[in-house]
Amino acid sequence: MNGKTSNCQLLSAAEVGEMLSLSKRTIHRYNCSGKIPAPVRVGGSVRWIESEISAWIRAGAPDRKMWNSMKETKDGSD
Repeated sequence: MNGKTSNCQLLSAAEVGEMLSLSKRTIHRYNCSGKIPAPVRVGGSVRWIESEISAWIRAGAPDRKMWNSMKETKDGSD
């Protein structure tokens, strides 16, 4: 495993909901409508990367399309 993923904390919809003061169901709705960053799939589970959710919140919680654009711009500037 590389250094970028070894300390990666994965969150369930319920845990993301706790961070945002939203219900698990609302997190799933936001995911389907593209209002939160895309999750990763682990087997049959859907999880979100904690560091990405934290960065997304610090960025003002933009929709997924804008968030992906912001990430690409940041990755290209390094």
